[in-house]
Amino acid sequence: MDVGRHAWGATVAGAAVVGVGVKIAILADIHANLAALEVAAADVDGWRPDVTIVNGDVVNRGPRPLECLRFVLAREAADGWVLLRGNHEDYVLSRVAVREPEGHPLRDAFRMPEWTAERLGADVAALARWPGRHEVLAPDGTALRAVHASMRGNRDGIYRQTPDEEVALQIAPAPAVFVTSHTHRALVREIDGTKVVNTGAVGLPFDGDWRAAYARATWHAGVWRVEVVRLPYDRARADRDFELTGALDEAGPLMRLARLELATARSQIHRWADRYMLAVAEGRIGMAESVRRVWEEIEGDGG
Repeated sequence: MDVGRHAWGATVAGAAVVGVGVKIAILADIHANLAALEVAAADVDGWRPDVTIVNGDVVNRGPRPLECLRFVLAREAADGWVLLRGNHEDYVLSRVAVREPEGHPLRDAFRMPEWTAERLGADVAALARWPGRHEVLAPDGTALRAVHASMRGNRDGIYRQTPDEEVALQIAPAPAVFVTSHTHRALVREIDGTKVVNTGAVGLPFDGDWRAAYARATWHAGVWRVEVVRLPYDRARADRDFELTGALDEAGPLMRLARLELATARSQIHRWADRYMLAVAEGRIGMAESVRRVWEEIEGDGG
C-alpha cells in the first residue's frame, strides 16, 4: 500500500513538545454528492486545519462524480489536500478496462461505475495515482494514520460491533490515531491506547443521520483528541442531481438504490447484494425485478 507522510519539527524522544499544535481534517465517502462536499469543505476551511485528508470514495454511487473529482483536485493543487484511494476509485478504474458482454446477467449491476468512468473521461487517470494511506507525524513522533478501511484492504471495514481483538489486527502496526472510513458509520473507539475514529460519510451516511460527517483530529502538548462533526446541507439539491445529470436514466438500476440511500441514510445496495446478487448472476431473477423487490421490502419495513 503506497503511503504519504507529513511531519512537524523534530521528533523529541520521551517528552511532549509544548506550544505546538496540529489540526487534521479527514473527509471521506463523498460519493459524487457535490452539495454535501461543498458544505463540508466550507466547514473545514473555517476550522483551518494544518492538513486535510480525503480518505477515499470521492466518486461513484452518486450523480456528480466529475464535479466532485475536480473539486478535490483543485483543493489538492491550491491547498495541499491529500487524496487517498478508496474501493470505489478501484471499481471505477476496473471498469475502464473490463466490461461484461451484452446479455451477461450482471451487466446492469456494473453500469454505475461504468457511467462514472464515462463521466470522468480523461480525468479518471487521476484516481490511479492516489496512494492507499497517509501518515501525519506529530512533533513528539506519534502518528495519525488514515486508510480508507483497514490495513488489510480498502473493503475491510471497522464497525462499532467489531471485536477489539479484530480491530487490533486491522490497524496493526497500531499508531496513536487510526482513521478509517468505508462503512459510512461514524464512530470513535479506543483499542489498547490507539484512538480509532471512523469519519462517517460526507455524501451517503448509513447510520440513520443524513447530515454530512467528517472527522477532526488535534494534537497538542503530547495529547491526541478526535471528534466527528455533523453538518446539515441542501439534501433536496443532492436528490435533484440524480435527475438533472441523467444518472437515473443512464447509470443502471443500482443508481436508483443509491438515491434511496441518500433519502434513508441507510445502506440499500448492500441489501440488494446480500439478497439478490447471486440469484441475478445465476439467471434466476432479472436485475430490474431484483431492484423492484428491494424497493418493496424497504417500503414494507420503513427503510
